[in-house]
Amino acid sequence: MSPVIQQKGEKFTFTSKYLLFILTILCTVLMILCYTTSFMGSALNYAVGFIVTPFEKGISETGYYLANRTEQIATIKDLLAQNEELQARVDELTTENTLLQQDKYELISLRELYNLDNEYSSYEMTGARVIARDAGNWYSTFVIDKGSSDGIEVDMNVMAGGGLVGRVTAVGAHWARVKSIIEDDSNVSAQILSNSDTLIVSGSLEMYADGVIPFSQLVDSDDEVHLGDKVVTSNISDKYLPGILIGYIDSISADTNNITKSGTVTPAVDFEHISDVLVIMKLKPGTDD
Repeated sequence: MSPVIQQKGEKFTFTSKYLLFILTILCTVLMILCYTTSFMGSALNYAVGFIVTPFEKGISETGYYLANRTEQIATIKDLLAQNEELQARVDELTTENTLLQQDKYELISLRELYNLDNEYSSYEMTGARVIARDAGNWYSTFVIDKGSSDGIEVDMNVMAGGGLVGRVTAVGAHWARVKSIIEDDSNVSAQILSNSDTLIVSGSLEMYADGVIPFSQLVDSDDEVHLGDKVVTSNISDKYLPGILIGYIDSISADTNNITKSGTVTPAVDFEHISDVLVIMKLKPGTDD
């Protein structure tokens, strides 16, 4: 019987025993070729070079990539840890710097008060600290931490920085309220230090936005008053002791009556930054300026 069995209407097939026979012969031929020629070695080498080598290369590159990523992640973690340490150190140094600046500011303020105390050594003074102020950009009215129990009385003069701040207007047992010379309803009898010409220095919060306050009623018939001249409290002032520096002439012009002059004064005190003051423990009796 033919090994190929085909009948009409049936598919072409091999019987299993003939298929096994063909495979046996093929394997035998391949074994003979392996032992007698280099055909199979070349074929296997080609197969390895074509299939296995790229696969190994891919595995190797993947390994290198994973190793590099692992190293990068470890480096990033180290950098983050170092950054946290550096940030903590920066915060610590910032705090220390802030405290040092605060100490420096307080030292400057106290040194100014010390110099002021020496300059006006003829007056008995006591130091006080500002503990509150009214709303606004400047210390036009504020509260200090000393009162009647410390000998503070209404109308005592208050100084800070370079000169006159204002006067006490209200007193409690352990506090006192101060109205400064820049307050709108403030008026101070003053004089030019160089020639004793008198004038009135008034408060103006609006004008102090430009760093000055107005003066009026200056009689300067000989034109002796100049820009930069010192203005101090006069001996005819009812509320302020004489000779306390108020500020410096900033501008000056003749009034329409051609008799008096008006202008502006730059205060000696920085009314934007007041933390400590000196209160003169002496009163000058009289009526309001």
